[in-house]
Amino acid sequence: MDFDPIQPWYHGSPFELRTIRAGSTITQQRELARVFSHKPPIVSIEDDGRIRHNGAQPGYLYVVAEDVLPDDVMPHPRTTMRPGDEWLTTRELRVRFLGSTVPRPEELLTEAEIVELRNRVAS
Repeated sequence: MDFDPIQPWYHGSPFELRTIRAGSTITQQRELARVFSHKPPIVSIEDDGRIRHNGAQPGYLYVVAEDVLPDDVMPHPRTTMRPGDEWLTTRELRVRFLGSTVPRPEELLTEAEIVELRNRVAS
């Protein structure tokens, strides 16, 4: 699986950070990283590209502040996302703070949608 070496990498977290550890999740999709900052147990990417989730806590959005080489990342082995959306770091990386985040009401999954998604995964 390839990635675009020109595009920046993002990380979302509920914690204030200067570095991320090996094994951290990064993505080249800024909005996906923002959603990850809310630590949602469930993330769903709709057919129209909208990202829905059930994360409730505020967080922080970061951009990786150094070059990411092919050996620095690997595709997440247990992702439920599309191929290339979610990667794991293989070493510690410096990050730069971009801003604070709060969950947006329009992207939050309802209880009925959560039940439907869980049923779909179970079958």
